[in-house]
Amino acid sequence: MEFGKMALILGVIAGIFSIGLWFVFVFYTASLTDSGPAITTFMMLCLPALLAIFSSWLQKAYLMFIAFIWSLPFSLYMLWTPGIFHWFFAPCAAYFICFLLLFMTKRNTEKNSIL
Repeated sequence: MEFGKMALILGVIAGIFSIGLWFVFVFYTASLTDSGPAITTFMMLCLPALLAIFSSWLQKAYLMFIAFIWSLPFSLYMLWTPGIFHWFFAPCAAYFICFLLLFMTKRNTEKNSIL
């Protein structure tokens, strides 16, 4: 399978997984009276997931790297929490793998166009 297709599939799956975990975090564990955690986690986990899906679709490595860097601090924080929320690190790692795949795809395309 081509690196670009693998990056597309992995990026979309990782983004959807992160958004699904965010829904579980907000609607099943956080109190609905306090919107602070919902807004913070939306900004730090859900928006990078949307950016990762978008960058996978467009095959843009630099956008995937931004999604990785953006979600990394909060994903590392959630890695040390009890429960299922340590799984927020898995999509973050997948964003980095997608970045590498997209970067290699771009590099191989440039190398083939020179030859």
